[in-house]
Amino acid sequence: MNRRSLLLAPLLAAPAIARTAQGQAAAPVVASFSILGDLLRQTGGEAVAVRAIAGPDADAHVFQPRPSDAGSLRGAKMLLRNGLGFDPWFDRLARGAAPTVPMVTAAEGLPRRMMPGHAHGGAAPREVADPHAWQDVTAAAHYVRNIAAGLAAAGITASGAEPYLARLAALDAWVRAEIARVPAARRVVVTSHDAFGWFAAAYGVRFLAPQGVSTDAQASAAQVARLIRQLRQDNITAVFIENMSQPATLQRLATEAGVRVQGRLFADALSPPDGPAPSYEAMMRHNVGLMVPAMLG
Repeated sequence: MNRRSLLLAPLLAAPAIARTAQGQAAAPVVASFSILGDLLRQTGGEAVAVRAIAGPDADAHVFQPRPSDAGSLRGAKMLLRNGLGFDPWFDRLARGAAPTVPMVTAAEGLPRRMMPGHAHGGAAPREVADPHAWQDVTAAAHYVRNIAAGLAAAGITASGAEPYLARLAALDAWVRAEIARVPAARRVVVTSHDAFGWFAAAYGVRFLAPQGVSTDAQASAAQVARLIRQLRQDNITAVFIENMSQPATLQRLATEAGVRVQGRLFADALSPPDGPAPSYEAMMRHNVGLMVPAMLG
């Protein structure tokens, strides 16, 4: 290899740097999981190059970062976590790999919505904060304002924030109009785990789940039997599995109750780019688009 080739080799091996339309380098920013990654991407626009550690279809409740993930944090200008106890593994990763990089908590400033948590070792159930605030579109807009403030503090222009907030306001209005088509008594949905409490409170839908707030919980036989009885008694037809949950329990529950699983909802993670929920907006439209006809029966 000649001297010119030797000089060019490291340049050819280096990763491409994302740039804005003005030719400026996009700032590297890292989110803990895919939904936050999309909110960050939409808010920062072309000024940011986003990496989500827990990617599409990954279960952020029980995610285990790889050693290589630490490298993604070291050069970042900002880190983004959900908070509310959802992604503590990201905190640990940041403390070890990038303790000086600014950390923004998307849910900071939201009221805590408490819910029953699962018990360990026979202990009495305890109340925990429901971390799935993004299921309420107005809470997702709160996330966006926190993200925009965090980007500004890091010296990054949040060029997408205002148009994105306008789209989220329109999305919230659409969700409310769609749910209003369903009679109040029919607004009941069964899902794999209790990830839709914020959606329920915002839009007036009741959700039932054999698992608790975390996918790490295990449904008991008594819980499953109780749900089966309720499905039969109340003629509940909206039964769904989730994209990153094991479907066996829900399939058995639906079979024994004599109902059909109506499809797959996206709760804690987006789909891959070629799936039905590659963005937050697409995820909400996909979920509501399945729920409403299923509730109507």
